[in-house]
Amino acid sequence: MNQDNYSTSDKRLVLLITMFGAFLTPFMSSSVTVALPSIGKDFSMSAVVLSWVAASYLLTAASFLLPFGRLADIYGRKRIFSAGTALFTLASLLCAVSASAPLLIAFRIVQGIAGAMLMSTSVAILTSVFHSGERGKVLGLNVASTYTGLSAGPFLGGLLTYSLGWRSIFFAVALLGLFAFVLVRQRLTAEWTEARGEKFDITGTLISIVSFALLMYGFTILPSTRGIGLLGLGLAGMAAFGVWEIKTENPLIDIPLFRTNTVFVFSNIAALINYSATFAVSFLVSLYLQYIKGFDPRQAGLILVIQPLLMAIFSPLAGRLSDSIEPRLVSSAGMLLTSAGLFLFIFLGKNTSLLYISLSLFILGLGFALFSSPNTHAVMASVEKKYYGVASGTLGAMRLTGQTLSMAITMMILALSIGRAQVTPYYYPAFLNSTSLSFALFTGLCLAGTAASLARGTMHGKP
Repeated sequence: MNQDNYSTSDKRLVLLITMFGAFLTPFMSSSVTVALPSIGKDFSMSAVVLSWVAASYLLTAASFLLPFGRLADIYGRKRIFSAGTALFTLASLLCAVSASAPLLIAFRIVQGIAGAMLMSTSVAILTSVFHSGERGKVLGLNVASTYTGLSAGPFLGGLLTYSLGWRSIFFAVALLGLFAFVLVRQRLTAEWTEARGEKFDITGTLISIVSFALLMYGFTILPSTRGIGLLGLGLAGMAAFGVWEIKTENPLIDIPLFRTNTVFVFSNIAALINYSATFAVSFLVSLYLQYIKGFDPRQAGLILVIQPLLMAIFSPLAGRLSDSIEPRLVSSAGMLLTSAGLFLFIFLGKNTSLLYISLSLFILGLGFALFSSPNTHAVMASVEKKYYGVASGTLGAMRLTGQTLSMAITMMILALSIGRAQVTPYYYPAFLNSTSLSFALFTGLCLAGTAASLARGTMHGKP
């Protein structure tokens, strides 16, 4: 269906449903982050093993995003989105009743698969329905929903953990997922399959999933010999994937897209670097507030909510700006602000004031809001309709790869400083040193990302 054939009410319904989907997965992630110390205490998990509660979800979702984006282009974006909501609901319920740390991590992996189904389709559905003059605004609202989920997660997650225990978070998300599934099945009637009839690249999919998983897992266990070996295997697999995609008739991803489309390539690189530099902020600051400052999960959640709240407020404005101002300028300004916020966290110490922490989170939130929706707008406007699912999946893969790398960097630094021990008062000085080093590396990464953001070239004038 042509974009001009959708009524205003149809468009609003699609926007509402995709915004709910965009809210669900980040709400899950951010609410779990603030509950990690409680989960670790229940299962006697070390800091490194505990980080796998977050990292396992990210690694799996990143590995499956691109295949599900392509499946959605061929077999229907609504179909994949609907199945994703059902699986996400089931996985959340299983997490809630987990009896051990390995089971919890296993069910988080299932959540990652479901999350990939949702994240690879929501932006593609929006781009299919709204024409170019409206996309910046609606993508800004979609990003705002993501950040609303991030905002509500620390507060509600902290409140639920404090009042009912960490399992209540997963029960709450299961209820939200059930509501989303009913909404999609009953109200979303249209389907989008611009690549209908094309074959799905099963061989390429298997190579990409295995290679990506090896690559990401290798990163998380560096600098061990096994980590270096897995990293090498993952890189070799990705090279083989590229060769296969050039040779096959129906590739999982159009390789020439990466050779000739500067806007697409550099926008994705900017997203990868930005998330690599920022995702572990909530993890580190949550541990800092609860271990070093002695706050309970509810109090820590109230402080952590500052960053995503700023994202939710300013993302629609940034999206509207990208409809009229070159997106690379808006998003690059956001990257610079984000760098400034990360730089302030380098000096986090035992006696750092809450005002200083709040100001740093404020700057981070504003910077990330200015970056994200204009960058998403640039990616989706740079490709043809039949690649919307692939473009959405690629951007999502960059986002989750960056998030995984962010956690991998943090896990490696923690492993080198305190090993696999639990974070007790004896290890507080080492933990603070690890935190400062992590934020120094993240600041450098974000500055490099600003260069990639500026290098992408102009976008306006695209259909």
